[in-house]
Amino acid sequence: MAQRDASEPLPCDPLDCLVVGAGPAGLTAAIYLARFRLSIGIVDAGKSRAALIPRTHNHAGFPGGIPGKELLARMRQQAAGFGASVRTGTVDVLTREGELLVAHLGEERLSARSVLLATGVVNNAPNIAPDAHDAAVEKGLLRYCPICDGYEVTDKRIAVIGTNRHGCNEAIFLRMYSRTITLIAPDGDHALNDEERVLLRQADIALLSGPCGPMRIEGNRIIVPAAEGDVCFDTVYPALGSVIRSELATMLGADATDDGCLVVDSHQRTSVPGLYAAGDVAKGLDQISHAMGEAGVAATTIRNDLAARRRLVR
Repeated sequence: MAQRDASEPLPCDPLDCLVVGAGPAGLTAAIYLARFRLSIGIVDAGKSRAALIPRTHNHAGFPGGIPGKELLARMRQQAAGFGASVRTGTVDVLTREGELLVAHLGEERLSARSVLLATGVVNNAPNIAPDAHDAAVEKGLLRYCPICDGYEVTDKRIAVIGTNRHGCNEAIFLRMYSRTITLIAPDGDHALNDEERVLLRQADIALLSGPCGPMRIEGNRIIVPAAEGDVCFDTVYPALGSVIRSELATMLGADATDDGCLVVDSHQRTSVPGLYAAGDVAKGLDQISHAMGEAGVAATTIRNDLAARRRLVR
């Protein structure tokens, strides 16, 4: 493989790889790809879930934790040190032109030999005003990931907003942290089968029926208006699912699960040649560490696949 002088500008049309999304997965991949001396672009719509994390305590290497925005800022700085910069924008459509994939950003087109989707997911929010939602998340009154931060609500009064198996499982999971758990059906029906009801009863988890009115903050508590009246909690976990940002891939015919997660092989390849996925958009554990690991695998695979196609000779 021919070496390129470090001072030589990277070719930009077509790119070796376009990374869509600048959360932990996308930025990790960008660092790897830039260090592989590939020409890359990074487009980000500015909606990473990681930016909403007040302080993550289970990301290794940061005793005392680190705010999500600070983690992303550090990763951007690290990527920039290797020549990879993030541009703000939204990829509306991905199309194929011969061996190239083309990203459409409005009227602009970016061509690439490969594309890595690190577009993540969007949580389905409970009934709460947008401003109150953001304030509640910042104060830890509203939380979306019990794996990430269940430890922080040890012995607190916790509500889980959800129904059926998903709501049941989240309430049972949180039971390891607190004896005071309430599962609230947002629309009035818990939709639980007999087995789930037995599990909840054995765990001493209370059931509360909705409908839930708009939640509100009062001091260091969050108030959930339910059918029986207002109920006060230390924190609320919505178990309402999420929307997977996988439409760019599925438009190209990529395989996905019923809920929209992209199906990838052990090297993060989707079923569409030249298209890869890492992080929450792919089927797997929605954790920063897991997303970063997938990104490292994806970036290395992209490099090797491009080399096999003889596209890296300068």
